[in-house]
Amino acid sequence: MYDGSYVFRQITGVLSRYDFEQCVDVYNGNRFVKSFPCWQQFLCLIFGQLTFRESTRSIVLCLNAHPKKLYHLGFATTIKLSTLYYANEQRDWRIYEAFAQMLIKRVRPLYQDDRSFLEGLDGAFYAFDSTTIDLCLAVFTWAHFREHKGAVKAHVLLALRGNLPVFIHITDGTVHDVNALDMLPIEPGACYIMDRGYIDFRRLYDIHEKGAFFITRMKRNTQYTRLYSRRVDRSQGLRCDQTIRLTGIKAQKDYPDLLRRVKFYDSETKNTYVFLTNNFILTAQQIADLYKQRWQIELFFKWIKGHLKITVFWGESENAVRTQIWVAVCTYLAVAILKKQWRIEQSMYDILQILSTSAFEKIGLQELFSKIDLQKPEPDPDFSALGLGF
Repeated sequence: MYDGSYVFRQITGVLSRYDFEQCVDVYNGNRFVKSFPCWQQFLCLIFGQLTFRESTRSIVLCLNAHPKKLYHLGFATTIKLSTLYYANEQRDWRIYEAFAQMLIKRVRPLYQDDRSFLEGLDGAFYAFDSTTIDLCLAVFTWAHFREHKGAVKAHVLLALRGNLPVFIHITDGTVHDVNALDMLPIEPGACYIMDRGYIDFRRLYDIHEKGAFFITRMKRNTQYTRLYSRRVDRSQGLRCDQTIRLTGIKAQKDYPDLLRRVKFYDSETKNTYVFLTNNFILTAQQIADLYKQRWQIELFFKWIKGHLKITVFWGESENAVRTQIWVAVCTYLAVAILKKQWRIEQSMYDILQILSTSAFEKIGLQELFSKIDLQKPEPDPDFSALGLGF
């Protein structure tokens, strides 16, 4: 029931202050702090994400423009620009990473029954990939990538059931994608879908040894011998389904077990794809369909870059950049919780657009979204396929 709170207070109300303070205590975030604790900093940055602020100055100006409302929004006092800037530069970014991990554990059960991506398949299916966030090397001197270019990389594991990020690892731009496999939490029985940039047979065999599955694309220069072929339905685009063994000297040593090779022709794109997997249970058609789902992570990257503030940064240090990225993730997860908790039918895009102009309104969220009658345009093909209604 609506209790008369401002919209912004209702949004942050879905976040556990107790859990957040636990993360703060682990990293001594409030040590020597007198009047601007980590929770206040977090609220400022959440506000900046929800209202699409371009700078810390913009965040402070917007908040201080409503001094009589600050207390009711959750702020103890007016915000000083220098204090917020210093907090972003100095306070440990791992606080917000730890809180995001707590939110991920909370959000996943809300979407675990989402079977929209492929009906008839049980189990956990993940897409793993990275996205590069460009930075100006002259300003972000620590973000080495190329000679005249700076960047950081976000390595993301996306649960395809609900399209939720369940693991995020941020590195500088020079780290090769395949190295992120060493940080990947492997869940026995789960299936990990990756592009061929992640082919490293020693690391893939490690996934196999841990009782998990992988689906990737085969490189053209991969040496192998065919041991067995199964019949396929060529009318569905399948060209072959083979059991193979690697014959390259290093590859054979790194992956001594058998593999499955599936060749598929996509009539829409006129392209032929060759998949490599250690899964001999799924049908060849299911393997091809699952790899198509890997595109969801590309759409996820495009969506968060377009609708959250992770391309324009509010600080120059590595700590400030990492803090902002993790707060953006927390904002995304908070809205995902809100969508389920209040049974909001609008898409994530629509929710964020509405919230961005309603932060200082006194209206119940259910009433706010139920009274809006949107004339739906043609769906954006880039986002309509995502499970959260992008």
